[in-house]
Amino acid sequence: MNIRANILLRVYLAFGLIVLFAFAVFLRLGQVQFVQGKKWKAMADSLSTRYVSVEATRGNIYSNDGSLLATSIPEYELRMDMFAGGITEDKVFNEKVDSLGYKLAQIFQDKTAKEYARYLRKGRQDSARYLLIHRKVGYADLKTIRTFPLYNIGKFSGGLIAVQQNKRILPFQALAARTIGYKNENVANGVGLEGAYKEYINGETGKRLMQRIAGGVYIPVNEEAEVAPKDGADIISTIDVNMQDLAQSALEKQLIKSQADHGTVILMEVATGEIRAVANFSKVEEGVYKEKFNYAIAGNQDPGSTFKLASYMALLEDKLIDTNTMIGTGYYQIPGKLIKDSHPKIETVTAKKAFEESSNAAIAKLINMHYGSDPMKFTDHLYDWQLNKKMDLQIPGEATPVVKNIKANRSWNKNMTLPQMAYGYEMQLTPLKMLTLYNAVANNGKMVAPIFVKEIRRLGNPIEQFKARVMNDKICSDVTLSKIKKMLEGVVTEGSGKRIVYNPLYPIAGKTGTAQVADANKGYKAKKQYQASFVGYFPADKPKYSLIVVINDPKGDYYGASVSGPVFREIADRIYASDMQMYNDVPTRLVGNTGTPPTKAGQSKATQKVYKAFGFKPLFASKSEYYNIIDTSAGTIFQENNERKGVMPNVAGMGLKDALYLLGNAGLKTKVFGSGKVISQSIAAGTKVGKGLGVQIELN
Repeated sequence: MNIRANILLRVYLAFGLIVLFAFAVFLRLGQVQFVQGKKWKAMADSLSTRYVSVEATRGNIYSNDGSLLATSIPEYELRMDMFAGGITEDKVFNEKVDSLGYKLAQIFQDKTAKEYARYLRKGRQDSARYLLIHRKVGYADLKTIRTFPLYNIGKFSGGLIAVQQNKRILPFQALAARTIGYKNENVANGVGLEGAYKEYINGETGKRLMQRIAGGVYIPVNEEAEVAPKDGADIISTIDVNMQDLAQSALEKQLIKSQADHGTVILMEVATGEIRAVANFSKVEEGVYKEKFNYAIAGNQDPGSTFKLASYMALLEDKLIDTNTMIGTGYYQIPGKLIKDSHPKIETVTAKKAFEESSNAAIAKLINMHYGSDPMKFTDHLYDWQLNKKMDLQIPGEATPVVKNIKANRSWNKNMTLPQMAYGYEMQLTPLKMLTLYNAVANNGKMVAPIFVKEIRRLGNPIEQFKARVMNDKICSDVTLSKIKKMLEGVVTEGSGKRIVYNPLYPIAGKTGTAQVADANKGYKAKKQYQASFVGYFPADKPKYSLIVVINDPKGDYYGASVSGPVFREIADRIYASDMQMYNDVPTRLVGNTGTPPTKAGQSKATQKVYKAFGFKPLFASKSEYYNIIDTSAGTIFQENNERKGVMPNVAGMGLKDALYLLGNAGLKTKVFGSGKVISQSIAAGTKVGKGLGVQIELN
């Protein structure tokens, strides 16, 4: 083969291989385009766009009186697409950028107008598609910003991107903060109502289509591809703002005074079981207390003498004693322990007196004497009252009660457990558990589980309502209830609560409690720590509220009456004073020779309402809307004061508000001197006057 033929062969071979390779490439392209096209297209889309979750606006939490306890407010992070559809042309952008910079500087006041304009131009120069403008922008400001130059071109055309981020706030700050609770992304189960009702409050998450741009940043594509989130439902709690504020204030004041470690207060409405106030404070430094732990529902400890209610109730219900049964006080010896009273006094008294004076020796002896051979008979009562069970509260964190019985507990000591249980030891109960028992006594024997939420609403419409759940229809007979109630009242009128808690204006029933508590893992023999309690209800004749106060590790005085009693008394007094329904039987007094409370002349309806509230019944000589007062030796006379057109009214004795109203209606221009009640007017009453005439009135 010559050289020419050899070269041609090689050229044809190379060309054939190239054609074959080209055919293979086209074949592969066809396969990718038509056979695997959908797969690769979907993969490309997934790399450039994706859906992200849009958090729903969480529901509000309201108090019983409609006050807002917790709410979510929208905050926005503002970004800008420097090449959005309406500003792609440099001419449009350059004409408005300085004006936009001026407006942004005016509303945010963190940069000058020139700095903002320079920043925006730099962003455009860098081809920024997601330029940060400002963080934490409120909704009202956002509405204003949407009207700024460039941004007002169109919702998507102007380049403004507002990313919503909801912020949770408590309008009353620390008020009932632990009960309201919180949601924490790092904690699976939230705290308080926020955690318990998260399925309602959180709402339903939405979706937004985001597109990936240079730098790995995702920006919203448009709102048309967005699945709007569903806002959360609102929670109507049982908390009363005023009562909550009162409870926290009274507890904190006493904790600071006694330098205690922690304390709790719970206020419950007797008939409904609705919790009106819960306060929990822990010492964080000297004189400073914060809500860090919910002792009310999770603080399991020996209840101490407040538990004697259950012991005496069991004895009375089984007819083993009566209130006049005689029993010794001071000391009671059991194998391995001498039980003694806080202030030992050896004497023989009635069971009622022993309860009122809170004798440990007396109740230990009575329980041991009557139930020692059959402890289950006593503990069965405690179990019937469900003291050993959780109450299935509406908020998480309830501690499991510990109430021993001889069959189930290996730690049962045949000599010591039963008599020590009699006065509140060898068991673990929360303050709310003890309050529920006392509330049942106040509620004529019906034990109801406490509730914190009364209703769930969506868009103002109730979707679920909660009523008191009855745990026990009748904890004991009416005969036992009557005796127990008198014993609880006797504690305040004759016994350990008389000096601090007693109020002559209304009856209170309750029980003091002082218990030595264990010091963490060191037990009872380490540094002695005490728990001071007072629990009861008021008014005792018609119970409306039950209340418990527990203060742990007070310094100095540690007795229940003197440490927790003042808190109970302050809360009860102020609630009683502010609730006119509690004292609506005030006798009516007719106006006569005895003087009525001083009042200003003015509108008769307003004055009658005030007199009625205080139990007075003034006699009005006429039915006119306004009146004047004349003081005589026979008392106070309410004189008719009818308005007549074109005639100067008599405003003597009136307050400024009523006087200005009448003079204004008469068309007069009024000059005012002084303050108080009107003592003189420059134009005599009854004089004919015309519109625009000036008049001077003097007040003192």
